[in-house]
Amino acid sequence: MLPKTILVATDFSEHADQALEYAAGLAAKLGASLHLVHATAIPGFGAHDIGLAYTQMAIDEMTKAARDTLDAQAARYRDRVSIESSRVELGDARDVIERVAEQIDADLIVMGTHGRRGLRRMLLGSVAESVVRSAPCPVLTIRPRRSS
Repeated sequence: MLPKTILVATDFSEHADQALEYAAGLAAKLGASLHLVHATAIPGFGAHDIGLAYTQMAIDEMTKAARDTLDAQAARYRDRVSIESSRVELGDARDVIERVAEQIDADLIVMGTHGRRGLRRMLLGSVAESVVRSAPCPVLTIRPRRSS
């Protein structure tokens, strides 16, 4: 079965932008719709926190900045593909991506990967790897393009 509902997770990095570009092209060819999600991690707000507290005003500012960036990304693709929703959610990216995928009944999740290896990967973890292991649907990871 070909995907009709594609969730694109973004952290606004160059790698995530490449994944969004790929997902938009795929969705256009398949007649699928895109749903965009960005997780705003607030330390002290979630399963993987370190116990720091933020004021509500700081959280609101971070959320608004993310919302503005996500809206701008969605606007760049609306003429090429159907974008059903774009969400900014508070919490750990792993949890947010899986929850939103279930809520929208996603057929596919597309996300970038930073391509970290060794100690950096061990220390920083891998959101993509975690999502691949526990997502409710297939996950397509887009590796960074090699510079020429």
